[in-house]
Amino acid sequence: MYRITQEIHFCYGHRLLNYSGKCRHLHGHNARVQIILEGADLDERGMLIDFSDIKAKLRTWIDDELDHRMILCKDDPVLEALKDTEEPFFVIDDNPTAENIARLIYNKAVDFEFPVVEVCLWETPNSQATYRG
Repeated sequence: MYRITQEIHFCYGHRLLNYSGKCRHLHGHNARVQIILEGADLDERGMLIDFSDIKAKLRTWIDDELDHRMILCKDDPVLEALKDTEEPFFVIDDNPTAENIARLIYNKAVDFEFPVVEVCLWETPNSQATYRG
């Protein structure tokens, strides 16, 4: 079995609904995401996946859709204010926890047909969530 890993760094903001701690307020993070791909076979180049293919697809998607945006739940009432001021945001169905953002990135890697097995998202240097399909 072959395994490759690529890290992507990006900045995002969010807040958590139905939460009583500090994270109920709008705030931001400098995130580090690690994408782990596995497979039994290599292609004709001797690669599981070319790192540049991950960059061209998944890293570009993260840069275009998540980086420097507010990631908010579809039920968040602040969305209207962001729309009115033309601030960038990305809407997800669930609370934008580190766990749910890791799952979001995992699912996008699947959409790109990468053999992803795990996505780890560091919300801070000391706090990390992992999603495995």
